[in-house]
Amino acid sequence: MYSRIAGTGSYLPEKILTNAELAQRVDTTDEWIVSRTGIRQRHIAAEDQRTSDLALIAVERALEAAGVDKSEVDLLIVATTTPDSIFPSTACTLQNKLGVHGFPAFDIQAVCAGFIYALSTADQFVKSGAAKCAVVVGAETVSNLINWEDRGTCILFGDGAGAVVLTASEEPGILATQLHADGRYSGILKTDARPKQGELVGDPYVYMEGNAVFKFAVKALAEVAESTLAKAGLQKSDVDWLVPHQANIRIIESTAKHLHMSMDNVIVTVDMHGNTSAASIPLALDAGVRSGKIQRGQTLLMEGIGGGFAWGSALVKY
Repeated sequence: MYSRIAGTGSYLPEKILTNAELAQRVDTTDEWIVSRTGIRQRHIAAEDQRTSDLALIAVERALEAAGVDKSEVDLLIVATTTPDSIFPSTACTLQNKLGVHGFPAFDIQAVCAGFIYALSTADQFVKSGAAKCAVVVGAETVSNLINWEDRGTCILFGDGAGAVVLTASEEPGILATQLHADGRYSGILKTDARPKQGELVGDPYVYMEGNAVFKFAVKALAEVAESTLAKAGLQKSDVDWLVPHQANIRIIESTAKHLHMSMDNVIVTVDMHGNTSAASIPLALDAGVRSGKIQRGQTLLMEGIGGGFAWGSALVKY
């Protein structure tokens, strides 16, 4: 038994924050941001929008695309760094908003690698027979963690949600996944804050050592791409589309170069929504599918890396 992606969906909040608008708040320019990151704008959740609200719309669109009724879902996993609350999990909150109940629903926290971690977990459930129809969501309101006076981070992040529906199939779908983590690097990309007796202890904003993160990401993503292909018994030339975490155009270009892939075969959406953490890969996937670029039967390589460090990849026959 295999798990296959039956449908995709996504949602971006209505409010758009452009580079020009950011340049009015911090010492930067549109040209500077685009040349170093590839980002032109990002979406920001409304004051009354929580992570589960963004996720709900993405899930409803994915279910519609899959032709699956919500009553058929028997597993829900939400990858998020920005949950609605400490508990209950955002997955339980989302399950309630969907109007379904009883089946397992839980969150996974692996920051920008969260969607790959969640997809791999759901794949194990389906392959083992523990689930027949799983919904996997990456959803974030990262803007809540941003110091809008920090030029190094405020230009990078945005909000959004993406979802996929996985169904059991006798035909191969998810061919191979690889997950990794190394906590020795936790200090260079983090948000330290924790609640204690009604107060936040530690820095509540995203902290990042950009150059160190870049160097580690380029090496780790190249290695995990190779190991995942080897696990599936495929070559670089077998990949039709690279669907990477949308963090920085330079990292994306480096990964494509390592795979000997033209950028024409890379789904790039970082310019339109910036780094949406766990939401960025399913957002890019849905954009590729709905644009008609990604077709049934093609082979996709999805990969991402985030704080932890946690990283991973998934090779998929779409």
